[in-house]
Amino acid sequence: MRVDLDTAGEDLQALPRFQQAAPHARRLFVLALSAGLLAGSLFLLAILIGLFAADSPWVPLLCNNAAALLLLAAAAQSGWRVDAWRAAALGQAAVPFARWRKEAQAGAEAIAPAQLSAYDRFLDTLGRGLRSLLRRIGLGALWLGGLALAALLMVRGGWNLALPGKALGQAAYLGAGLLLAAAFALLVLERHFAANAPAQWPEGVGLAPLVRMVIGVQLLSLLGLLFASADSAWPQRLLVLAGLLPAAVALELALRALLSVFSPQRDSLEPRLVGESLIAQQLRWPPRPLQFLQDELQQRFGIDLRQVWAFAFMRRAFLPVAALIAVVGWLLTGIQEIPMNGRGVYERFGKPEAVLQPGLHLGLPWPFGRLIAVENGVIHELATSGEATAADEPSAAEGPAPDAANRLWDASHVSEKSQVIASAADGKQSFQVVNMDVRFVYRIGLSDRAALAATYHSADVPALIRSTASRVLVHDFASRTLDGVLGGQRDALASDIGKAVQADLDRLDCGVEILATVVEAIHPPAGAANAYHAVQAAQITAQALISRERGKAAEQTSAAQLAASVAVDKANADARDNLAGAQAAELRFGAERKAWQSAGQAFLLEQYLAQLGQGLGNARVLIIDHRLSAADAPTLDLRSFATPIDPARGRPASTPSQELVP
Repeated sequence: MRVDLDTAGEDLQALPRFQQAAPHARRLFVLALSAGLLAGSLFLLAILIGLFAADSPWVPLLCNNAAALLLLAAAAQSGWRVDAWRAAALGQAAVPFARWRKEAQAGAEAIAPAQLSAYDRFLDTLGRGLRSLLRRIGLGALWLGGLALAALLMVRGGWNLALPGKALGQAAYLGAGLLLAAAFALLVLERHFAANAPAQWPEGVGLAPLVRMVIGVQLLSLLGLLFASADSAWPQRLLVLAGLLPAAVALELALRALLSVFSPQRDSLEPRLVGESLIAQQLRWPPRPLQFLQDELQQRFGIDLRQVWAFAFMRRAFLPVAALIAVVGWLLTGIQEIPMNGRGVYERFGKPEAVLQPGLHLGLPWPFGRLIAVENGVIHELATSGEATAADEPSAAEGPAPDAANRLWDASHVSEKSQVIASAADGKQSFQVVNMDVRFVYRIGLSDRAALAATYHSADVPALIRSTASRVLVHDFASRTLDGVLGGQRDALASDIGKAVQADLDRLDCGVEILATVVEAIHPPAGAANAYHAVQAAQITAQALISRERGKAAEQTSAAQLAASVAVDKANADARDNLAGAQAAELRFGAERKAWQSAGQAFLLEQYLAQLGQGLGNARVLIIDHRLSAADAPTLDLRSFATPIDPARGRPASTPSQELVP
């Protein structure tokens, strides 16, 4: 029953919860401060570890324990405020610095408003209004809600279900020892809280479940530490999932703090502990959630559900009804639904009876009848490499190409596998290494026999196809060379590989049907890409040089043939010219002979004069004749010796002149 100081007619000293209010308040204050500081230290340590090793299991362990301790601190401060109110009602100090706070408040109230400026009076009025609003809402509820949200953020900071298995070594035993020591100390504290009567210290009884919650988180963390190993991942999952308990309690405390805002607080009315948790109170054996609900309804509203006949009948009929529902549910396990893209192998008492098609089917309930799901025409693509590839995200139309479209040789790809092939070097047998990306498109056969074979003859179909394909590739490429593989037809190569893999799978009777074999890429390893490019460049350069020299040889041959043809044609022309000249000379000689025979001496004189004219045409002539006297004027007809002026000679030909020599 809550006490109202305005109407209280009894002595508060007679109430047990008021007698020890001050010591209880001091203990809860120390508990809240210690738990808060320890929670902050653990969270800072988790942040430091996360900076250097984000996948360390210590991060969720520290975050979850810090969140649990922070919730305990939040509930402790809520209980401390209730005990502090009781101590203040009796005029006692609840915390060591309560006297200093009262003196500071008294000094602030001693200043008269008239002594303040207008701006200071406005601030003082605003501050008084805020303090009055906080007193009505309850400062403890705000602290409780804020710390609960902070605990949720701590759990979220350590949440990582993708943690790999990891052996912690000696650090795990050290952490387990510290957790055991802390759990034992908290267990002593929990027994101390639970040993108090509700009338003597109701806050201690309400905080005991929260202490059990912290112990539960520590025990779960202890199991995760002791069983942590590199071979199993469940201890790391347990360390992460342990945060669900403080997260649920934090959500409940935040909801309680939010709802408490709608019940204004009065300074004269005894406050109620807000930091209680229904979820934490279920951490006992046996859990009794209905009894807690009945007690809450009876204490708060005066409703006693135990006096209601309907609830008594429900309690008596609960077990028979639950058993009937369980039996009906077990019988309903005999009804099986098969989707449109699946089939099912029905087993009756462990023996396969039939392959069921899509639809609803009725059989014996589990475990007498069991349905094993089988794919029905679902097509898969499998790469020969053993590493799994992440799903390709759709890329923008104008954005960069996805990584799956990268076919360059200078980088190693996840889906590629190295393969040894035969080669010959310097007349000796050797081998070379190539990287290839070979993919198989397969499905489970559509016949019932293929479905049974895929279900019972192979435990892992992708692993079986991958191992069979690796063996076939080794045998097939052992008889091929690098040039033959790189320069050959990929379609023919893919067809040969697919037929060989299908033949091996048929011999194993695994029910797998290879639909297509795709050779995405075949090239030398990434480390040898530059060297192979250099070899290709050298081959291209050599072929270019050979072609260039062949062109030069053809050009010189053509030029020689042209020169020889020109020389032959010139020689023929010169011979023809000489022959024509000789024939002309022969004709001229014959004509002159006939003329001499006809004209005689006259023809000879004419020829003589003609030759003389030709000889004297360009010569300087000096005629000396003794028969010429000084009295006679010499006369010489030079008309026949006049020649045209030749410009190439530089000057005109001189006319024959005469000189008289006595």
